[in-house]
Amino acid sequence: MLYPELFKQLEAVRWNMDTDIPWDRFDASQLSDEQAQTIKMNAITEWAALPATEMFLRDNKDDSDFSAFMSVWFFEEQKHSLVLMEYLKRFRPDLVPTEQELHDVRFDFDPAPALETLMLHFCGEIRLNHWYRRAAEWHTEPVIKAIYETLARDEARHGGAYLRYMRRAMQKFGDEAKAAFAKVGVLMASARRTAQALHPTNLHVSEKLFPRDTIQSRLPDPEWLEQWLDKQIQFDAVWENKVVERILHNLSLLMERSFSTVQELNRFRKEMSQRVAAATPGAAQPTA
Repeated sequence: MLYPELFKQLEAVRWNMDTDIPWDRFDASQLSDEQAQTIKMNAITEWAALPATEMFLRDNKDDSDFSAFMSVWFFEEQKHSLVLMEYLKRFRPDLVPTEQELHDVRFDFDPAPALETLMLHFCGEIRLNHWYRRAAEWHTEPVIKAIYETLARDEARHGGAYLRYMRRAMQKFGDEAKAAFAKVGVLMASARRTAQALHPTNLHVSEKLFPRDTIQSRLPDPEWLEQWLDKQIQFDAVWENKVVERILHNLSLLMERSFSTVQELNRFRKEMSQRVAAATPGAAQPTA
């Protein structure tokens, strides 16, 4: 089991909201209304760990190890929402999210293949780590800069934990896991070709609620994310390339095969899909 070891590792570096956040360094002159609004939106977005955890537990009923790890992931992700709300409570109480605004992002996700979902969230942690690092650079107020730096480190550790479960899945499911991880990796490393940010909170997950079936679509300002990325923290091609490089680097280590471009990863995806199809009696050979 991975959960006991991961629990100890994450427990050892867990930060304390009262003593590890430099609340006494707050400088009101360095916090604009525009910046404060983005903190509110991120606080609500982080609250979406609640429906994501419900999804993980539902779709991984046969995996008690991973489900137990969700207790740690869920705690730390909800803590992210809480510290952002605590910041607003202290310094911009007029912007603290209401309970209804938080509840609005809780809805049932459609069932999805567990392997693909695992890879999706691994990539999401990498992306969020880079978003928060960029947010820390964009903000000018010292306390919120420190908070975003703290959250970014958490997201990196979560990505590392997901990677451990991906490696375990490959030992158990072989080419099926490799094909699933490569498939989602190609998608998540191709964000520069899409009109929207590729992150779990911005993907459609409930057919019956479409088009309001993404976390971002249920925020008080559904257009916020693109504005935050493009106009505010300016998550440009340089930063996007950092995300792609980390995804490809980690998959290279995981698969023990070098992927320097998305195209190389896509060729590997096709290779694995063909091997899975060949090993499945009566399955059609993939052509794409």
